[in-house]
Amino acid sequence: MLILPSVRFSTALREDARKKIESIGHADIVIGIPSYYSQTTISQVIESVAKGLDRYYSDRKAIIFVSDGGSTDDTREEAKATDISNYNIEKIVTIYRGIPGKGSALRAVFEAAEFLKAEAVATFDSDLRSITPEWVKNILDPVFQGYDYVTPYYKRYKFDGTITNNIAYPLIRTLYGMRIRQPIGGDFGMSRKLVKDYLDADVWETDVAKFGIDIWMTTTAIVKGYKICQARLGAKVHGEKDPAKDLSGMFREVVGTTYNLMEEYEIFWKNVKSSNDVPIFGDFAGVEPEPFEIDITESIDYFKTGYKNFEGVWKKILDREDMKVIKNLFETENVESFIMPGDTWVRTVYRYAQTFLSTERQRFKLLNTMIPLYNAKVASTVNELADKTDEEAEEYYDKQAELFEKMKDYLIKIWK
Repeated sequence: MLILPSVRFSTALREDARKKIESIGHADIVIGIPSYYSQTTISQVIESVAKGLDRYYSDRKAIIFVSDGGSTDDTREEAKATDISNYNIEKIVTIYRGIPGKGSALRAVFEAAEFLKAEAVATFDSDLRSITPEWVKNILDPVFQGYDYVTPYYKRYKFDGTITNNIAYPLIRTLYGMRIRQPIGGDFGMSRKLVKDYLDADVWETDVAKFGIDIWMTTTAIVKGYKICQARLGAKVHGEKDPAKDLSGMFREVVGTTYNLMEEYEIFWKNVKSSNDVPIFGDFAGVEPEPFEIDITESIDYFKTGYKNFEGVWKKILDREDMKVIKNLFETENVESFIMPGDTWVRTVYRYAQTFLSTERQRFKLLNTMIPLYNAKVASTVNELADKTDEEAEEYYDKQAELFEKMKDYLIKIWK
């Protein structure tokens, strides 16, 4: 179970934000922008959102709500200075209250939307460099047409979104039966009914309030039967991260939340036998994805250091045949020969899920021992897709997700 901290927050809204919301009274649309150290991109995001609202929803009252995590750069100053006075759109820039993390930022957005009785809510990441006004239309139109949850469908560079591609997407598809390509994409549309459901959940003092919020929102929407679709948004160009350096915290929260939800919704996912396509709407809007480098050597080094530290732990968790594969990878000196078989990765993800369930304490420390294996998977993927196009890479990720589905019986067998 998730561990609750001793301090509880009854609201994520500070007094200044609450008074501003009360003075506004009502809005049809609320656009939330959770921010943290985004001084170089926040203005572009606000301007693009304002243009989109003005271009496509000028007949509706809208507010832009920047929910900041206490950035000590100029993020809030830039957000406040961004001039959208030409549009009939209110803007609120505030620091949220609560556990530091994106979840608390979104809680403040949801509270504002609930007070304002907004019919539609959307969220956009603050580090976007490729957002266009059309993103606003593509995300919000389905909500006004009766959908409750709109997930993004991007064009992404083949190595972007390593946690999504290798864990979040195949697990959501396998466990809950919906082929939602970007379950933790960050840019979502929601109905008023769903937002209220989120607010009423007792999760805001848990790890969901950190990086686990996106996977929790997606899973909750599926399990509770909300009407879901995907929106084409073009390329997601943002502050890409090196998995060997930057993603350990995010990995723990996303994977830990996913595993916790597997425990909570065990009856649901055990009854899911196959997956179905999810409708995709809108035209691709924006630029093509930008290529970037992943330091495969650093990922391999991270894995090999992990092997030295956690070999004993891995022997207790992994299948014997997979441990042989891991040992061979550790002994591999040729970087280009570093390849992890797909079934080894699937069993590793499933084995850690089962071990996570049976570990009553120190669950997130357990996930620390999985991160080197994730880095090995990333390095392997870079090798396998080195000469592939983005389209060919997408086929690879779909086949990998199909393998997760085919091996679901293995997960059920070892689960308890």
